[in-house]
Amino acid sequence: MAQVDSVETGQDGAGRRATGARAWPAGIRRAIRTGFPPGRWKRGRVLAALAVLLGLLMPLHAEITNTGGLGSLVETFLPWFGLFIPVLLVGALWRRSASAVVALLLPAVVWVNLFGGLLGDKARSGGDLTVVSHNVDAGNPDPAGTARDLAASGADLLALEELTPQARGTYEKALAKAYRYHTVLGTVGLWSRLPLSDTQPVDVKTDYGPLAETKPADVKLSYARALRTTVATDQGPLAVYVAHLGSVRVFPRAGFGTVGRDRGAQALGEAIAAERNERVVLLGDLNGTTDDRAFADITSRMRSAQDAAGDGFGFSWPARFPMVRIDQILVRGVEPRSSWVLPATGSDHLPVAARISW
Repeated sequence: MAQVDSVETGQDGAGRRATGARAWPAGIRRAIRTGFPPGRWKRGRVLAALAVLLGLLMPLHAEITNTGGLGSLVETFLPWFGLFIPVLLVGALWRRSASAVVALLLPAVVWVNLFGGLLGDKARSGGDLTVVSHNVDAGNPDPAGTARDLAASGADLLALEELTPQARGTYEKALAKAYRYHTVLGTVGLWSRLPLSDTQPVDVKTDYGPLAETKPADVKLSYARALRTTVATDQGPLAVYVAHLGSVRVFPRAGFGTVGRDRGAQALGEAIAAERNERVVLLGDLNGTTDDRAFADITSRMRSAQDAAGDGFGFSWPARFPMVRIDQILVRGVEPRSSWVLPATGSDHLPVAARISW
């Protein structure tokens, strides 16, 4: 005999339609009927398409052309593309588009896969050395105060970038008590509690201006933006690089100007590839993120301390409202145990720190 739907009556059965042994509450049937009718799936097709494009752009960012620096620009702000997800969700709910809501699952899953691991605290206890890197800012109004703050961090190795001839003496005097050893080449320097040796400049293809080829070596050295030195530790020598790569600019017509920065990144990558010491630390303002393809020669050989052992994204610039992590601590042959961002100083960058072990 065919099964017949019936409507239950009485105090317990009012408002329910029975189908066999099961009964669906009227509220659920009404939600299904009004929330996801066929028209709701046809609405918001543009929003759904944008969601799919967003979900494809994030994992395929390396396929974006770098003409005018477009690819590097996208990769610099890649984590922030996640903000488009709630914006599109609001639009999907306003349009009552079921298709757009479902399509947003793609970028949400992709973003979590790419960056979700950065949200938790991956720090571990222990470590043998604390390293700090800070672009102290050529226009810093209080270099002495910045030096005191950095000395109080307890760093064993302290790398400074964007040193000026006028401020160099201030830093040397303020840091002399905490750091017995230091070396400065051009605009970068390293202060250390451990002995240093074999300090050499690293040519990161700095633009010395007109007639660059005729500049004397001592003039070029005064504008040096990278160095390599050896730190003597109880566990053996540690090669340390300190670098400040060229700045990037956004031009209305030319796009994202990264030519100088990219040339320096390639030269720095070649120097690290030729490094014979198994234990290497790179400290500096690279003017780019580790997602940027320009640093592939470096990131293919070194690990980011922040990515491996940090808490959050570790944004370091600009200091008042950090949006990107362009100040980096990268390692090879040593283990990052923890990584963090220090409080603001008089600079427009935040100092970054890491604890490493053998």
